[in-house]
Amino acid sequence: MSVISPWYQLGYVIPHLYTDLDAYQFYRVAPEGMMLVTTGLNLKDYSLAAVEQELPTLWQRFGLLAGKKVDRISLSGVPVASALGRTKMRELLDEGQARTGLPCDTDLEAHIATLQHLGATRIALATRWPERVNTALTRYLAEAGIDVIACRSRARSLEENKHSSAADDHLLALELGGQVLRETPDAQALLMPGGLWYAIHAAPLLEAEYGRPVLLNILSTTWAALHAAGDHMLYRPDPRWGKVLASV
Repeated sequence: MSVISPWYQLGYVIPHLYTDLDAYQFYRVAPEGMMLVTTGLNLKDYSLAAVEQELPTLWQRFGLLAGKKVDRISLSGVPVASALGRTKMRELLDEGQARTGLPCDTDLEAHIATLQHLGATRIALATRWPERVNTALTRYLAEAGIDVIACRSRARSLEENKHSSAADDHLLALELGGQVLRETPDAQALLMPGGLWYAIHAAPLLEAEYGRPVLLNILSTTWAALHAAGDHMLYRPDPRWGKVLASV
C-alpha cells in the first residue's frame, strides 16, 4: 500500500523556539505516513519558575495544534513535567484535553506508560541534567510505582545541552548507559530522557549488549501515539530501532 498523505499527525510542543533533533530523530523511528507537527515554548532553564512562566503560552500552543487537526498532542520536556510534579502535570493534561477535545500527553507520562507496558518497575537512569532535575524526575516516577535504582549523569545546563554535538552525545549515551547497566544488573530497563539528546543509534546498541529495553523521549512518545491509534495504525514501526517500538 502506498502512502500519499499522512495517516497520523502527532502534535508536539517542544520547550524551545526551534525544532532540530526532535524532528530529525522522529522521522527515523516513526513508521511511514506518521507526521510530527511541532510548535514551541521558550524555556530559559530547568527551574520551576521558568516552567511556570511558559504555562500561559502552552495553552496558545495547544490551541494552535488543535487547529491543525492533529490526532494527539504531546508536551515534550521531561524536566518540565518533573518540575511541576505528577499531580500538577496530569491536571494540565486533563485541562488540555478539555480545551482541545484531543488526547494530551507528555514525554514523561509516555515513559511511564511504556515502562508499565513492558512490566518494568525497577529502572536505571542516565541523563545530561543536574542533580536537582534527576531528583525531581525520580520523585515523579516513584509516584507511578517506578523505582530508579541507579543513576549516572553528566550535569549540564539547558544552554549547554542546546549546543552539544550530536556525535559526542551519541558517545555519551553509550558511555553513561553502558556504565549504569553494567553496574545495575537487576534494572529492568534503562531510561535516557532528553529531547535534545541524540541517542537513537545508541539505544539499539545498548539493548543488543545488555538485553534490556532502552527508553528515549521520541521512542516512548511515538510508542504511546501508536498504541493509542490501535486498529487505525496503517504502518508499524521498524523493530530495528529497539524493544520499545517493537512492542507496539
